[in-house]
Amino acid sequence: MKEPIGLIVDRLSEAVGVHPEMMRVFMTMAGALCLAIEFHSKKSEGRSVYAAVGWVLSGISVYLLAEHYVEIEDPVLVIMTSICLPASIVLAYVEMRGSRSDPTLVWLRGAVAWSVIPYYVVYAIPALNMGFVEMTGSITVWWLEASGAGSYSLGPMMVDLAQGGHILTSDWSGSRVILTEPLGEGGFYLPMLNSNGQPVSIGFILSCSALQSMIVFVGAIVALSDVSWKRKARGLFIAVPTIFVLNAFRNAGIVWLHVSYTDWRWLGLDIFEFAHSYAAKVASLGAMFLMALALFGLLPELHAHVMRILELPFRRKDSPGS
Repeated sequence: MKEPIGLIVDRLSEAVGVHPEMMRVFMTMAGALCLAIEFHSKKSEGRSVYAAVGWVLSGISVYLLAEHYVEIEDPVLVIMTSICLPASIVLAYVEMRGSRSDPTLVWLRGAVAWSVIPYYVVYAIPALNMGFVEMTGSITVWWLEASGAGSYSLGPMMVDLAQGGHILTSDWSGSRVILTEPLGEGGFYLPMLNSNGQPVSIGFILSCSALQSMIVFVGAIVALSDVSWKRKARGLFIAVPTIFVLNAFRNAGIVWLHVSYTDWRWLGLDIFEFAHSYAAKVASLGAMFLMALALFGLLPELHAHVMRILELPFRRKDSPGS
């Protein structure tokens, strides 16, 4: 049985005649735009109604992804997506208490808005989406060959349509400028082939590009209103290239493990499931934590905001910074 929030969204999607996934994307963009409006607003008093709505819409849109991660048995992402809804409700409550000018809340609005909007621009423009997928696959193939881990190639670009199955993009009649139909789980993807031209049961999708991780740091740094662009550029120079390189290593490592240890099993998991859903995620979170520590030294304002986020629900309305 479907959980209540997902059921409500499905009914709403049916009522307006759109696919539930497109409804989720609309909610995500609407939430981000509401947060962006409040982030750039010049008002300093009163309740942030747009921001409150933005937090709830954003929380619901991320929460809806939890069902998919339950299906593919990815506990890390199940937990991370599930907690977004209650967290967003707490933030909406704080916004409605009249904390419009709280510097940390202002920063958080901008950080989320300018992380979500660029990502979904890439997602919703097929040409950009496919470009990132192509770049990710090509770099992984190069990395594997350069490290002596084997010779591989990429198959033709495919698209997984929510209502049309898997087809070659060359046979797809959709627009390359704007996405007009819902994508399936795979979205645009490139299958990987070994030296004999045989599939290795691995494909590259937009999520493999680490665009989400990079854009989180971009949003967090760009939203620092009181920091000069020179210092922001230094932070971006540390974060973005580092994530890019580490992600290439991650992708190549997963492919190498998958091909080299085909018979490996542990607690019912094969090597790909273990490496992709557990080991790589733990390593990625650890790397992002270390990178955040480095950025905190360069941008102490970022550290101050992060530390104050947990205090927001408990801060008195008339306390400093509120």
